[in-house]
Amino acid sequence: MEFDYEETVVNIEEVIAEIESGELTLEEVFEKFSLAVTDLQKCEVFLTQSQEKMNLLIETLDDDF
Repeated sequence: MEFDYEETVVNIEEVIAEIESGELTLEEVFEKFSLAVTDLQKCEVFLTQSQEKMNLLIETLDDDF
């Protein structure tokens, strides 16, 4: 399964809304927070890798001109 950045961001936003609702137990808050942190780390890796690819493409374009 391929990583879906947009879907992951939506999931993180949903988790934040759940936590902010005040309807979760403390244990559920910690569990949801842990999942959100994991998703945020995945997003960071995705963005870093994407930036590296963009930089490489820009360098390639610069070399062609």
